[in-house]
Amino acid sequence: MAQAISIDTVMRTLADPTRRAVFERVFHSREISVVDLTRGSGVTQGAISQHLKTLKQAGLVIERPEGRHVYYRVQPEGLEPLVDWMNHYGAFWRERFANLKTLLKEIDP
Repeated sequence: MAQAISIDTVMRTLADPTRRAVFERVFHSREISVVDLTRGSGVTQGAISQHLKTLKQAGLVIERPEGRHVYYRVQPEGLEPLVDWMNHYGAFWRERFANLKTLLKEIDP
């Protein structure tokens, strides 16, 4: 059985701006190799590989080896801890916005 990834791990992983940019490039590609991610990024292939390793450990990407290349794609389930956390606090904001809407109607009928 796979161990659940914590919200702390997901947030810590996506907190790094370069890693987040790598994640976004993977997200916008169906599949992408390290070579393609490195091209035009201004980051070394070794650094890209390290960021991908961290993203993989956090459950945010999966890899598919093919010959000498490894292709990466986003693992949507990896974002579940973040989505759950946002949904939990979203209830707070929905209530606040409903109260604001009521107040605005009272002020300006």
